[in-house]
Amino acid sequence: MAAITRANIAKQLLPGLNAVFGVEYGMVDDEHLPLFEIENSERAFEEEVLFTGFGTAPTKDEGAAVEYDNAQEAWTSRYTMETIALAFSITEEAMEDNLYDTFARVRAKALARAMANTKQVKAANTFNNGFSTSYPGGDGVPLFSASHPTIGAGNFSNTVAVDLSETALENALINISLYKDDRGILIGAKGVSLHIPPQLQFVADRLLKSPGRVGTTDNDINAIKSMGMLPGGYHINHRFTDTNAFFIKTDAPNGSKMFNRVPLQTKMEPDFDTGNLRFKARERYAFGWSDWRGWYGSSGST
Repeated sequence: MAAITRANIAKQLLPGLNAVFGVEYGMVDDEHLPLFEIENSERAFEEEVLFTGFGTAPTKDEGAAVEYDNAQEAWTSRYTMETIALAFSITEEAMEDNLYDTFARVRAKALARAMANTKQVKAANTFNNGFSTSYPGGDGVPLFSASHPTIGAGNFSNTVAVDLSETALENALINISLYKDDRGILIGAKGVSLHIPPQLQFVADRLLKSPGRVGTTDNDINAIKSMGMLPGGYHINHRFTDTNAFFIKTDAPNGSKMFNRVPLQTKMEPDFDTGNLRFKARERYAFGWSDWRGWYGSSGST
């Protein structure tokens, strides 16, 4: 087991050091909160199953028998809890001879930064991998797909490959309003918020906040703004890896979810034989999605 020794902190054993830096940076955390519904879990995994309901009621002729329909379970989404943990060890001598109390900051900040970053990366990867067939959901296709299967209503789409623009947003919001359930009945979905990488933040700000249309000489109003579309505004996620992709969260329930199994815990213990102090951080959670109707996404045109 590796340990931080006096050789690793040679400058901090001597007087005259003005500053120790590297663990005082700001943190970009909690960007997963606008993306996921968050629930607690007491199990190794959680499952959510799609129940199809009934199709459109047919017309019954006079004297004819009423038609019967079947409601049934379709596909299941499983959230398997992951254990995230990180530890470090410090020798007794390094603790005793350190003149600047560095390890208090390492324990409190550096370990917290590492654990928080892992959570944010895993959360963003739900969307970074959202177009890849290597990461299918419960229905057997990616979160963003042109071929989400249904029972009796054909395949549905919640994706397109266009860059962020006024036209792209308007078409996306129209498509969201036409979302149907697995039996082909409209669900009345609406766009709630736009989620983007930092490279698109200026485009998004102009599109959502300008009173008039962007990039035209017309004196037309900005219909997205005037109609109150996307009331949640836009959110930047610095871990989105595709600089052209954008995502629209809808008001359909049970879309993307995070299950918290064990909250972040930290422990410290000495090793009797070596005298080393060991510090550990650990938590358990799972990210994923159940109903694709909770999102609409574009991978961009390039």
